[in-house]
Amino acid sequence: MKPTLLILAAGMASRYGSMKQVDGFGPNGETIIDYSIYDAIKAGFGKVSFIIREEFAEPFKAIFEPKLKGRIETDYVYQSFDLEPFGITEQIERAKPWGTAHAVLAARNQINEPFCVINADDFYGYDAYEKMAKFLTTEITDDKYAIIGYQVDRTLSDHGTVSRGVCKVENGNMVAINERLKVYFKEDGSVAYEDNGEEFPLDPETRVSMNFWGFTPAVFKQSEALFKEFVEANKNNPKSEFFIPLVADELIKNGTATFKVIPTSTKWFGVTYKEDKPIVQKSISELVENGTYPSNLWT
Repeated sequence: MKPTLLILAAGMASRYGSMKQVDGFGPNGETIIDYSIYDAIKAGFGKVSFIIREEFAEPFKAIFEPKLKGRIETDYVYQSFDLEPFGITEQIERAKPWGTAHAVLAARNQINEPFCVINADDFYGYDAYEKMAKFLTTEITDDKYAIIGYQVDRTLSDHGTVSRGVCKVENGNMVAINERLKVYFKEDGSVAYEDNGEEFPLDPETRVSMNFWGFTPAVFKQSEALFKEFVEANKNNPKSEFFIPLVADELIKNGTATFKVIPTSTKWFGVTYKEDKPIVQKSISELVENGTYPSNLWT
């Protein structure tokens, strides 16, 4: 069975200022999602599932259905505020849904095969999809998952600090992941992060998570219990979020699963800030010019 590509596209893009998930970056208005799906099809994925807010469904379908029809199966998963499907009847006020791991849980009734999770607004490069597809079809088990590990110095923005999940790796497996909220280039080109107002150096070759994970459907049951505990502990914190790294860290700590770190030297790029857009456009233009991608993906 071919693996599925699960795309996290329900975010509101507050720092970017608009719906960057459907913003055009390629020479013919291609979105970053277009390039992700193009690479996934080439790597052997059989289905793409979009995790979106239900009110975004029609714009998404109008943009992607004509391009993808006949190329790959598509479906849609809606992330909502409703907690009743998880057996939680208490009404909890929220400004937005519960985060990336909650978004993945929203797909628990629609995915029955190994799958990977990616962000809608991140360009990962074909190497990552090829390596993940191989893992999902030849190595994965219900207690052996994976994450694509990027070099931190190949993931940063020139326009502000970024959050990165810094991986501690032993014998090829992630043994811990620490969220660093303010990672940046220093003026001398070295990498550092800030924590409680103090600056710490970071090896530029440190592997970090860009939210590119490989799972089997067993992760739904494994993470649902954790989600219920998280909601109970954070019901009075409307900004708390149930992130995938939180789930991964807990599964590692309790011995439920290991996470293989699959390294890639590909340069990641994405659009955290509006100022990142021309850089992303230039990067894609260069990839088109060198023949990595056709000038029009879907013709």
